[in-house]
Amino acid sequence: MQTLGLIGGVSWVSTINYYRQINEGINDALGGLNFSRCIIYSFNYADIKKNIDSDDWEATFEMVAMACRHFKTAGATGIVLCANTLHLMADRIEKEIGLPVVHIATATAMEIEKAGLKKVGLLGTKFTMELNFFTSKLIQRGMEVIVPNEEDREFVHDTIYNELGKGVFTLETKRRYLAIIDKLVKEGAEGIILGCTEIPLLIHAEDVPVPTFDTGLLHSQAAVEFSLQ
Repeated sequence: MQTLGLIGGVSWVSTINYYRQINEGINDALGGLNFSRCIIYSFNYADIKKNIDSDDWEATFEMVAMACRHFKTAGATGIVLCANTLHLMADRIEKEIGLPVVHIATATAMEIEKAGLKKVGLLGTKFTMELNFFTSKLIQRGMEVIVPNEEDREFVHDTIYNELGKGVFTLETKRRYLAIIDKLVKEGAEGIILGCTEIPLLIHAEDVPVPTFDTGLLHSQAAVEFSLQ
């Protein structure tokens, strides 16, 4: 079994799900008392948020790279960045650390491709929605990705940091998310990517009239597959 290095704490709320889903996946495959061989490095989210607010991605990269070097020294054979936005630096981490990174967008793109969808809506932080580190993996497979308008992107981004990342889930916020999703469906989205690992804690598949793609769950499943190689 491979040894995974999990970068967590971004946020701790979703890191719990990663740990549970990966361990459950290993046990489903191997049975008995078999569970994941993994190492978790959990950041103080406030340190990451401070870097984001000052647009200092280099500082965040150095923090993540430091943790990944510890992983390598401790015997990890693969890296799982337990947050969509951290994949902004996935390719660089893989190159500099010399360990494979299980990529969340690749796992998501493969599942959408299996479903035969060609146009999907994407929710996540502004970085995930507006930069190309996530969408490029889907576009490479011939998919069209649409995102909410600027006002709705701001709302989603702000609630991820100020509510969902703190474990706060309100009915009012859920209604607004569903209204945003409804707009994307009316624009032709055949499916919705829940592209922040906390969003599926607020929005569930049965809430949405089209297929949803829980990136955290798909990423965990990809990590299980990697582990079992």
